[in-house]
Amino acid sequence: MGISRRLLFTAGSGVIGVTILSACSSDSPPSTAGTPQSAAPPSATGPGRWERVDLSFVSAYLLIRGSEAAIVDLGVDGSADAIGKGLTAAGSGFQAVRHVVMTHKHDDHAGGLTGVEPLATGATFYTGQADVTGIQSARALTPLADGDEVFGLRVIGTPGHTAGHISIFDPATGTLVSGDALRTTTDGLTGPDPQYTEDMTTAAASVKKMAALDVKVILPGHGAPLTSNAAASLTRLAASS
Repeated sequence: MGISRRLLFTAGSGVIGVTILSACSSDSPPSTAGTPQSAAPPSATGPGRWERVDLSFVSAYLLIRGSEAAIVDLGVDGSADAIGKGLTAAGSGFQAVRHVVMTHKHDDHAGGLTGVEPLATGATFYTGQADVTGIQSARALTPLADGDEVFGLRVIGTPGHTAGHISIFDPATGTLVSGDALRTTTDGLTGPDPQYTEDMTTAAASVKKMAALDVKVILPGHGAPLTSNAAASLTRLAASS
């Protein structure tokens, strides 16, 4: 399958497709599509297709794998409808969602929980262990720690922005969903915003930890996905942190 473009980009060879599902905010920098490869088609256990739901200043991400789906981050309160439309556009729906991961407790990443919970009735909801008590939920949240695995995804403990902040790494495609541990801005790849970060020293250590991963694509909470030279950009950032 060749690369097509829709708003920002679609990157894909049947393995990873990061598709912009709504217009991007004006301060998001442009991205160049990459094309991770795999001989295996998407399945319930193999590589899947990542989709971005652009919620204006923050993003949610969908992983569609076979007949099941996972959501990473939920945006602000009222984002459920946009996420549902994103699932539909990806050929899925809330009924297929089995896993919902919130990278941290802040309202722009966990605020949409209220609307998503009653729709994703077959899903387990997760967040980092130290952030569980900071999120109001109608059902018990499953705590995650560094090294845990969900839906074939590796949990990377990346504290600093919050004590329980986690990032999600997909080893099948080299995709890193970084929450607020990383951002893309007009200046390129940066760490978390110091204004909203609890411990910048710990956050810098988390950047170095992520740089040790075999990263091909970075899907940040804020800013456009980084699909070209992601590993090199992350290595440079870690060296300067």
